[in-house]
Amino acid sequence: MQADNAVRSATPPALAELALAALGALVAGSGERHPELDFLLRHRETVATHGEWDQALLDSLRTPAEPDRLLLDLAAGLGLSPFEILAVALAAAVEQDACVGRALARLQSPVASARPSLGLLAAAFGSALEAGASPWAALLDGPAVASGLLLLGNDSAPLPERSIAVPAPLCLALAGFPAHWPGVHASVTGGTVPLPPSTLTESHRQARALAATAGAALLLRCGSPSEGRAVAIALTQRLENEAVFVETDKLAGFGPWLRLCNRLPVFVLDLAPGERRLLPELPGYDGPVIALAGPDGAAETARGAMPEWTVGVPPAAERTALWESALGDGSAELARRLAADHRHGAGRIALVGRLARHHARLEAPDSGDTAPTRAAVAEAAWSGEGGGLDSLAEPLRAAVPDEAFVATESLRASLELLLLRCRTRDTLVDGLGAAATARYRPGVRALFTGPSGTGKTLAAGWLATRLGLPLYRVDLASVTSKYIGETEKNLARLLARAEQAEVVLLFDEADSLFGKRTDIRDSNDRFANAQTNYLLQRIESYDGLVLLTSNSKARFDSAFTRRLDVVLEFPLPGADERRALWLAHLGRSHALAPAELNRLAALADLAGGHIRNAVLTASLLARRDGRPVALSDCLRGLHEEYRKLGRNPPPALVSAPDRACP
Repeated sequence: MQADNAVRSATPPALAELALAALGALVAGSGERHPELDFLLRHRETVATHGEWDQALLDSLRTPAEPDRLLLDLAAGLGLSPFEILAVALAAAVEQDACVGRALARLQSPVASARPSLGLLAAAFGSALEAGASPWAALLDGPAVASGLLLLGNDSAPLPERSIAVPAPLCLALAGFPAHWPGVHASVTGGTVPLPPSTLTESHRQARALAATAGAALLLRCGSPSEGRAVAIALTQRLENEAVFVETDKLAGFGPWLRLCNRLPVFVLDLAPGERRLLPELPGYDGPVIALAGPDGAAETARGAMPEWTVGVPPAAERTALWESALGDGSAELARRLAADHRHGAGRIALVGRLARHHARLEAPDSGDTAPTRAAVAEAAWSGEGGGLDSLAEPLRAAVPDEAFVATESLRASLELLLLRCRTRDTLVDGLGAAATARYRPGVRALFTGPSGTGKTLAAGWLATRLGLPLYRVDLASVTSKYIGETEKNLARLLARAEQAEVVLLFDEADSLFGKRTDIRDSNDRFANAQTNYLLQRIESYDGLVLLTSNSKARFDSAFTRRLDVVLEFPLPGADERRALWLAHLGRSHALAPAELNRLAALADLAGGHIRNAVLTASLLARRDGRPVALSDCLRGLHEEYRKLGRNPPPALVSAPDRACP
């Protein structure tokens, strides 16, 4: 038995036990007895086997007990004094043992706080202070409170009655348990998106630069949230660390938690155009910091601006490998074609590949062949990462085949050239001179102008169908806002998501957003011009495909038209085009003779949109009578269209008898 006591005496006591023993000394001096206070006296007796309390404290600091190693490692990094170390040990013990809280409540009566007060700490641990030092200054001005390792409560109470506490995640971390910080999400090992070699190589370079400087920071820009997180994970793994993604501003004590858990913070930012965000300081943490954002806005630390890395689209060879990985076995040829046709990043490829496999399984025959097809990939491409695109733009899902789109030979030739430009935009300047490659951006910007109904929107659908890309028409009501800066923020969000998803973005009646700048007469003009300026700059740097339609090119600012790659005029159709339009809309189930079709095409000088409406009215009349569409039905439809336009139909069309509609 004596040998066992000798072994226990030779082992330094735990810091929490020392703290409770010091409280037991206060109880012994008071002469008061109670079960909760006896709990403290027993700790005093246990520590007494190790010799004098002051010497036992020095021994425990030099040769810590196993439960105290994390706390003392943290104390060394933060520069905590012995007084602060004991305060932290006691505050943490309150969170871990209900008996400690009840004993403190009894000891501090009538204040009756279960957490230690500053007055109690001063009375119990005063001998741990340097000679002449103030216990208030040691805590209030010390690194434990400054870093958030200790939180002060009872703001309105006198200093001796103010309590201290250790945040719950830090208590768990000090005890060696995996801890979760509210609003902070741990990374998944290896990430969720396979990254191409070029991105991994660059992440290694960036990691070396971060490791070379204490407190270094990096602004990581990526259009895909999942890809951005995967890149951040690759960076932190290279630094032999683990990323945690911060989406909260409640960070008191977060610095010590990062140090304890060996984590690297990645601040996830949603920045508006022109917005500048100051990253919060993290007292107690001096490691690297990463900010993850989209293409807009800026971020900086207390030291100033941060270096930036924008994750780009991988080259075609790497995209092929990513597509093969995303689509599965037997998809080599499809992967090669998709990589050649689309400028998708790693995040987008992983998402579309996963959804394409799901669509392939839904459509799989009984034989079990679930290899994704081009059609399955096209269907999956309508899904946006994280959503948000559908709230700002309307998806136009209807395909427009060649036979549905009628245009003059010169216009179709120009559209075919635009189609070729879209398909080769990634490698367009390869092999060209420095003047061509300088400042080249792979985005394509086209303006379609012409009278209403001449097929501008239909041409956009035809182009998207030929490219195999989703088509979204911008909802101006959702984008524009009466609040200053909100329109730009909505457009920034829309363009960033459209750019990442590689969709064809259609601005119908675009002159309402991209119109001419005006002379400044009041504050409204100033803000309207600022909005136009932002749009001009953002469209020029946009890497995706954007189509704009308008009734007149003259409504646009000259600086904007200079930024366009293609401007196409959609004229009113001639007689030959009108005949082709009638046939394209009527199909084969009609009773019109060739001469009657020629008559309609020659006399009805309307655009394709009006011809479509006339055919729908004619079909309605024919269905009422249960017969094919006849000439009289078409004439009635034409009369309705002319009436809507406020025009009189040609005299040769008036002679036909009208067929009354019920």
